[in-house]
Amino acid sequence: MSRSAPTWTSGERGLVRLVAELAPSVHNTLPWRIVCADGARTLSLLARGDRALPQHDPHGRDRLISCGAALTNVRLALCALGWVPEIDLLPMPVTPGEVARVVVVERGEPIDEDVVRYLAVSYRRSHRAPFLETPVDDATVRRLAAHGVDGVEIRRLGGRYDAAVLAKLLSHSAAVLRLDTVYQRELNAWTANDEHPVAGAGVAVLPRRDAALPWAGLVRRSTAIPDRVILTDRLARECLLLVETPDDGPLDHLRAGMAVEEMWLTAVGAGLACAVLTQPLQVPEVRAGLVEELSLNGFPQVLCRLGYPIA
Repeated sequence: MSRSAPTWTSGERGLVRLVAELAPSVHNTLPWRIVCADGARTLSLLARGDRALPQHDPHGRDRLISCGAALTNVRLALCALGWVPEIDLLPMPVTPGEVARVVVVERGEPIDEDVVRYLAVSYRRSHRAPFLETPVDDATVRRLAAHGVDGVEIRRLGGRYDAAVLAKLLSHSAAVLRLDTVYQRELNAWTANDEHPVAGAGVAVLPRRDAALPWAGLVRRSTAIPDRVILTDRLARECLLLVETPDDGPLDHLRAGMAVEEMWLTAVGAGLACAVLTQPLQVPEVRAGLVEELSLNGFPQVLCRLGYPIA
């Protein structure tokens, strides 16, 4: 079968961009742009420098993780349209800002797992509340970890020791970020005056003053930091997954974002809720502490909380 294909239809362009916008992104900034080529079914995903967060994300790690998540949604949309996409990360020749190039190869039926993930795209939300006490079983966790992205490991954290390490490090990062005036100013600039902001409008309005880690997610000046023993107990009762990569370059960040979105959508399809934490990992001593105290072989990119939501 020929690898050439006619140009995109307006419906295909619109669907791909819409589904990409439903991907999670740092501070809900949507730090990417999709350019569909004329004359062929090829598209480029470009990182947007104008959506950079120099205080939260000085190295652009979270921005590329966000782009990776959007890329997963693009892949699922193309599969749902009946196309077989080929993805080239950090393609050559280099185009400024281009982090991925997607080429439609041929027609094909999506696999069942991709159909489930695609249907979950519009239902995915960040969960900023407690979970039910119902545990997430090991078989489900194995399904979530089977993301199919090369070089990314998703490992379950568990036991009192892991929870105590996380409680110590999360408490430290919260204390640091809560007092960082410049960081708080940037966070406020990307806070929408709405509990449910539209895509690209920033994060939700300030949470309740009694919201506390790990439920609150973002750390603000009003975020209450719980006692470390209480926080350890909370974390020990939750399903916590750590996304880890062998290196810490742009390719690793893109792949981590792709894997996180694959996992998250699989979780939604299984009736689970999820929230991702990257903010604490931007504090260097917290990231280094995770590597040392959890004996990681690579670099932690994302911490995920999963569980069954309270109706």
